[in-house]
Amino acid sequence: MPAKAIEQKWKEIVSGKRTDRFARFARGVLSAASKLFGIAVRSRTKMYEHGIIKRSWPGCVVISIGNITVGGTGKTPVTETFARALTIGGRKVAIVSRGYKARSPSLKWRRKHRQFYPTTRIVHDGKNLLLGARLAGDEPYMLAKNLENVIVIVDHDRVRGSRYAISHYGVDTILLDDGMQHIRLQRQIDVVLIDATCPFGFEKLLPAGLLREPLSGLKRATHIIITKSKHIDINPIKTVIRKYNTEAEIMSCYYEPVSLINLHTGEQLPLETLNGNNVFVMTGIAQPDGFSKLLKEYGATVQRVYTYPDHHRFRRDEIEHVYKRASNWHADAVIITEKDSVRFSKKAGLKIRTCPVFYLKIEIKIQSGKKTFSDCIMNICYP
Repeated sequence: MPAKAIEQKWKEIVSGKRTDRFARFARGVLSAASKLFGIAVRSRTKMYEHGIIKRSWPGCVVISIGNITVGGTGKTPVTETFARALTIGGRKVAIVSRGYKARSPSLKWRRKHRQFYPTTRIVHDGKNLLLGARLAGDEPYMLAKNLENVIVIVDHDRVRGSRYAISHYGVDTILLDDGMQHIRLQRQIDVVLIDATCPFGFEKLLPAGLLREPLSGLKRATHIIITKSKHIDINPIKTVIRKYNTEAEIMSCYYEPVSLINLHTGEQLPLETLNGNNVFVMTGIAQPDGFSKLLKEYGATVQRVYTYPDHHRFRRDEIEHVYKRASNWHADAVIITEKDSVRFSKKAGLKIRTCPVFYLKIEIKIQSGKKTFSDCIMNICYP
């Protein structure tokens, strides 16, 4: 069974959409596994809290940006927003990521680049983009491509990666990408993102729900950002948050499209281009439904949607299949997300492609808590 079909069936089961006998049995098995996972997570957290496992501080300001659930809460745009604001404020910033699903570098590659730490990869040295998406991972590559004067480092040991950034580039601020559960690295600011469309992962731990750790983990947050909050009443979400954390600053934001960018030419077109056009959607992100809905809001007619698992690297035959179908349906464009664009071959299917391929460029819009965000940046830049 394809990975995307397994993922879809799992989500239907844990969300309660399926009520058949197999789904009820599966939920029982998953709940048992969830209890074991919860014991392991709580035990690990306690060991850090009581000093049984020592935490490390690299020697500069550390800001963690993470989430309490699996799936797309929008960490990459938030990380980019923080990095850009801190850089403008005069900080020398490095983003340190584990590089989820990045390919491991070969010994030959490591020798060629003569890196001090063999598993530390420099994606961006502040001036030049040095690695592609395969070795860097999707999110680090996107961040490196979009930001200037920011160091981007990938290392599964983020304490080591942080120290490398300090010793080799003299950075004074570390942004820890997807760092909520990486308790080993001490941080001064802990930003936790909560998706307004599915805030608490059905309130069950993996694999029975979407929670990476119990909701009590929210007590570690200094700042909480409720993402995708446009047209959603976030007061019930705030009420739940306050049960576990009465002091954290709470903000909300949503993602606003700003332009369409041609994958092959780089040409930018206004969003109004979508109005009245028939489009095919092809995407490999955690929550694809919101993307199609967004295109419809801008007047596009979504003829077909092809979804793949999160971080899926599109094969040539998959791309060519969509191009053929788009041609048969006389589609005006194929639309993908910016995250998909780093895994989408520009060379595949060029001879059979009859319509342009665009990705949607988005930016963060802070809905509530603009002053809180500004104060956070100011306190770091001008302590």
